[in-house]
Amino acid sequence: MTAPVKKNDRLTVDIEDLTHDGAGVAKINGYPLFVQGALPDEQVEIHVLKTLKNYGFAKIINIEIPSPDRVDATCPVYDQCGGCQLQHLSYAGQLKWKEKMVRDVMKRIGKIDVPILPVKGMENPWNYRNKAQIPFGVNGEAPIAGFYKTKSHAIVDTERCLIQTPEADAILEGLKPQLWKLGIKPYNEETKQGMLRHVVVRKARATEEVMVVLVTKKRKFPQAEEAVALIRKLIPNVKSIMQNINGENTNVIFGNETINLWGQDTIEDHIGDVRFEISARSFYQVNPIQTEVLYKQALDYANLTGEETVIDAYCGIGTISLFMAKKAKFVMGVEIVPQAIEDAKRNAKLNGLDNTYFEAGPAEEVIPRWYKEGKTADVLMVDPPRKGCDEALLNTILEQRPKRVVYVSCNPSTLARDLRILEDGGYKTKEVQPVDMFPHTGHCEAVAWLELV
Repeated sequence: MTAPVKKNDRLTVDIEDLTHDGAGVAKINGYPLFVQGALPDEQVEIHVLKTLKNYGFAKIINIEIPSPDRVDATCPVYDQCGGCQLQHLSYAGQLKWKEKMVRDVMKRIGKIDVPILPVKGMENPWNYRNKAQIPFGVNGEAPIAGFYKTKSHAIVDTERCLIQTPEADAILEGLKPQLWKLGIKPYNEETKQGMLRHVVVRKARATEEVMVVLVTKKRKFPQAEEAVALIRKLIPNVKSIMQNINGENTNVIFGNETINLWGQDTIEDHIGDVRFEISARSFYQVNPIQTEVLYKQALDYANLTGEETVIDAYCGIGTISLFMAKKAKFVMGVEIVPQAIEDAKRNAKLNGLDNTYFEAGPAEEVIPRWYKEGKTADVLMVDPPRKGCDEALLNTILEQRPKRVVYVSCNPSTLARDLRILEDGGYKTKEVQPVDMFPHTGHCEAVAWLELV
């Protein structure tokens, strides 16, 4: 296929859709052009930047007919930072687009005609993230901190993030100018020199307890005492200050060793009436308000009477498992990360839920063994990573045939793919409920309810 446009062409196009990273999609004789910053239902004049065999890229020269949902982005570094992709789209417009996106992938990828409910959004879609991972670096002789540019590890220096907590902003505003006075050198990714790589700020919504984790290149931290004093001054409600050591030449944030510099080892949060202890490296949903919405939806679809046994594959630290345990006869959770399983056991004990069992290992290996041992399930809960369910786990579901499956997904495309496989194997998707966990981004979670037919 020869591209119907070439580099440096200027033309006026109609925008038909959005990509998951917020780029507008125009089509010239079926050839897609991705236009950053453009919105559906807009007519824009564009300059073609690059053409490939199957698609190309362009930039806006002029918006001739704007979308009725277009708004001015609130964040001053929105055009540079890669954290948000949709601030130029009204929140009502975001929810409308996310519903359409879920509906489209169900038809296009899953070939499924299923009721897609309106997206459950937030009353206030700002300052919702309870975890900020702030990279530190240098620009010449000056320390910088903020968030990464799109598809880059270049740091956008900023003082405030509109989707993070005020405590994260306090670190951005207050720690950065004090680094030289403390004698702490930020880490330089190019030279691999320097000490402070990241600062991770976690805040519990229910208790307002805060944990700050300083990720350093070396274990020896001569300025630790001074850093602790400054953080306690910047964040009066801090309850835990930890040091994590990551000496590897890697993009992974955390290393394997964590040290308590001051205060508690964990902070406590509640989702509904379930309590959780959160450690420095615990996986915990970053939007606590919508997490409760998401888990209540999963619980509704599980339709528990108190007599069911539930298996929770990909159970993490047991967040959904413990929600289910409040309503089920017994819940078994499996997760490949051993530390997460230890967190799940601790959280079950914290809540007095002795009708639970957690085991570390691959779900596709552990669950078949449970069935062979007579540990069967009435309801199977899955909450996989973005790549979706492992093929072996899908085969296990089809072999063991629990009467109900509740599928929580952070990627509607892989959800649609997996639902097709389950439907071909004898299940019927009854309903899909999208939930907006990440306002102003292209991400959307969804919960699917399946019954054996």
